Amino acid sequence: MDEIDRLSEFLQRLTPLSRSCLLSELERLELCGIDMPGSADIQARLRAEFRKDGSTQARATSPSRYFFAPLELLLIDGAPEHANMGRISRNTLTPIWEWICRDLLPTMARDYIKAIGDQVAANNPKEVQKIASTFQTKVVKVLESTLASPESAEAARAKLAQYTASRTAFDDVLKMLQVLRCGDALPKFNEKLPERIAKLDDSQVAQITLQLDAFKKAHPQALPFALALVARRLKTSWQLVRLATRAAASKAAADVAATPYACVVHMVLDRLDDKRLALRVALRNNRVLIARDLLADIYDTEYALKVRIDGIEQCEWGVRLQQLMDAIAALVTAEVSRFPDNVGHILGSRRLRSHDTLGGKLSYLAWKGRDAMQDGAAAFRKLIGQT
Repeated sequence: MDEIDRLSEFLQRLTPLSRSCLLSELERLELCGIDMPGSADIQARLRAEFRKDGSTQARATSPSRYFFAPLELLLIDGAPEHANMGRISRNTLTPIWEWICRDLLPTMARDYIKAIGDQVAANNPKEVQKIASTFQTKVVKVLESTLASPESAEAARAKLAQYTASRTAFDDVLKMLQVLRCGDALPKFNEKLPERIAKLDDSQVAQITLQLDAFKKAHPQALPFALALVARRLKTSWQLVRLATRAAASKAAADVAATPYACVVHMVLDRLDDKRLALRVALRNNRVLIARDLLADIYDTEYALKVRIDGIEQCEWGVRLQQLMDAIAALVTAEVSRFPDNVGHILGSRRLRSHDTLGGKLSYLAWKGRDAMQDGAAAFRKLIGQT
């Protein structure tokens, strides 16, 4: 009881913003696989205060929620400690907001919070949006000045590190800056996309590529965010890679890497890494059916990348893919080994690797045969053109 009382007293000494930041940080560490003694009790107390529904996902408080609104469609839950091109971790918003309020623009932040509170109480949403937009512009200008030199940028990174140990938080600040600079360009691009894309076929690839070309011309630095919005509409995330493979001269990895949208391969690998983290959490919590579905998606993504990009094993993409699949295999092996050899495990089923079945292998041969015919036809047309 004494320890509980001391813990409660310590938590109450922190500001509400600090307690919210602490909750996000503890959840981030847990998702990263770091066990913190007593963390569960602290998280339960803090969730009871900040999340009335007991949610484990961070949600910004009112003033910061209005400020971060332009990022909403790009946020991902969880705490991936790897690069997530075009996306921002929701868990980093709380420490970033605390850094803005305490270090970057403390006086303006206090004025903003008060102004937002007054207008929310007056039920004036248009004025709320106007105040948020004005403060966003101020933050952009200060960030541009702060990040103008390597020395000041490093000082900003050090300050932010006082609020979170996340390795990606500073990168998320840079992403936030790029998104805010775009203004309403990203929302307008998003509105033009199909509501749902069950299959990214050739006609849709052509249509979306035209939209991306126009966006890229006006906002080249923000292209990954536009691609992330496309990925949100896909039923199957790996299909994003078709934006690069369809534009390539051939399926060779070098040709795919030379296309304007080659970065989608990195984005697909980022999502594969997200699934690895989700698989680890599912296995830790004995959610085997969720793990099974994740593993099936993982195997499908691996297969799709290898089929659609020739020689991927010998390039940077292939190295990362193999590292991810080795880490995933270790998770599966550890789970399956908990059971006797004579007891089958659902994660060890070959059915999860549909491409390893006879039908899958025939489909693979059909793909390769079609590619050979297309490559031969292209070479013949090139030869005819030279004669």
